[in-house]
Amino acid sequence: MRWTRDELARAVSGDAQGPDVAVEWVTQDSREVADHAGSLFVPVLAERDGHDFIDSAFDAGAVATFASADVEAPGRLVIRVDDTAVALAALGRAARRRLDGADVIAITGSVGKTTTKDFLAAALGTTRRTHASERSFNNEIGVPLTLARAPEDSEVVVLELGARGLGHIADLCAIARPTMGIVTTVGSAHTSEFGTIEAVAEGKGELIEALPGEIDGGVAVLNADVALVAAMADRTAASIVTFGATGDVRAENIALDDELIPSFRVVSPWGNTELRLGARGLHSVDNALAAVAAALALGMAIDDVAAGLAAPVLSSMRMSLSRLASGARVLDDTYNANPMSVAAALRSLALMSAGHRVAVLGVMAELGEESTAEHLSMAALAAELGIRVIAFDAPGYGDGIEHVDTIEQAVDALGDLTNDDAVLVKGSRIAALERLVALL
Repeated sequence: MRWTRDELARAVSGDAQGPDVAVEWVTQDSREVADHAGSLFVPVLAERDGHDFIDSAFDAGAVATFASADVEAPGRLVIRVDDTAVALAALGRAARRRLDGADVIAITGSVGKTTTKDFLAAALGTTRRTHASERSFNNEIGVPLTLARAPEDSEVVVLELGARGLGHIADLCAIARPTMGIVTTVGSAHTSEFGTIEAVAEGKGELIEALPGEIDGGVAVLNADVALVAAMADRTAASIVTFGATGDVRAENIALDDELIPSFRVVSPWGNTELRLGARGLHSVDNALAAVAAALALGMAIDDVAAGLAAPVLSSMRMSLSRLASGARVLDDTYNANPMSVAAALRSLALMSAGHRVAVLGVMAELGEESTAEHLSMAALAAELGIRVIAFDAPGYGDGIEHVDTIEQAVDALGDLTNDDAVLVKGSRIAALERLVALL
């Protein structure tokens, strides 16, 4: 999306000082500037104050910056604002107004948001100009950035919405104004922030409440198999489409090959088809069904949807399977972890043909008072499935398993892996277990 100096200033109610330039890209990361011509740098407060990086952003080629502090940048475009985070949100709202003719689809849920987003973007992209959020750009920074980066001729924009508490998704919806909302599931993730699963459902349902009514084209796509999600139908006047074993869009004859790739028959009110996913894990089926339901509700042909899902572009560190020189297979699911995703990954590992299965598990963060019970539950599930567990810097898994404190100790604990071994590596982001995958 292209912005002039005056358009930027009007969008954020800022004071433009400096030359008129063409902005083609918006970023909060000064390291991205060199890769994108015409970058606007937005300094936000994170681990450090982004204003500290304005000079390096300009040195890397940025053509403009927002600033709420005194900045000396002769000959450069500086849009002075009271608060750069507020300005970024305002820019997102302005970008959304430019996308008035596009379908804007927002996805939330305790797990599966990013995979569903990737699936849906792949399916829609077969016939429609589709723009989707990068990685997990799902917060007050990522959502407006995604909107501001969308080409103005986009026919569909796919967003991911996360939350750290009640009201967060409502705030993001005020920026994005979604026309379709998808809720993947609700479970015990982020209960340290929400308090209870019911509160998680209340927060996720803010997306459904924000949708326009059916008469204005609003569509809610809900997981029929999760009661707290299905109940969200009562919180909207949008039309309802469900997915899952008891949903409008469901899977029959599900099978997994030795690489954990699912294939199944999609049954829907819009027709039926055979589908082989370009992603791993039995739990990917529900995420795919959510994407299928959304795409079909938007009028996509079912064969085009199936073609897109057969080769999606998936985000990294999510059920990525590698084979080591020894022949051992490593299942990298290190992007994040909560009880639902860990259980799904363990069950996927159990389905792999291997003589020895081992899971290196890091901490599951943000579980609050449920943390100890949930970690012990995952250790018990692994034992039930015959999976050896190595806990990485995570005492919560209990005393009946091996514990290590460093990546090097984890490698030593795994020992000499052979082609008869399958290893799952999974933990919350704070564990950074992708380091172990890289070392292996």
